[in-house]
Amino acid sequence: QMQLVQSGGGLAQAGGSLRLSCSASDYYAIGWFRQAPGKQREGVSCLDLTSGYTYYTDPVKGRFNSSRDHAKKTVYLQMHNLRPEDTAIYYCATDTWRDGSRCMMSGQWGQGTQVTVSA
Repeated sequence: QMQLVQSGGGLAQAGGSLRLSCSASDYYAIGWFRQAPGKQREGVSCLDLTSGYTYYTDPVKGRFNSSRDHAKKTVYLQMHNLRPEDTAIYYCATDTWRDGSRCMMSGQWGQGTQVTVSA
């Protein structure tokens, strides 16, 4: 079974930035999801199979950006202009795709990393 290793996250003030990373042997369709306390897990970014580009869901569009280092087989999620409502456990996942306005996954989850944004 493939291993996903996440790192990054932590505490930031509103308006600040944080970066998450996720390393995996099969990193092509890695995406990101998050789960806030008391809420369902939701998609953050995933692969748009039609365009081949990364799709971002509305809550993070224009603030979050995903990039990848092919040599390190690592995908990054750079988060800017953070808001308290971005507070959640963030998970990377393999085999993600865009389904309308949502992100879906069918592969494996990373171990999750906490992101906390203070007002």
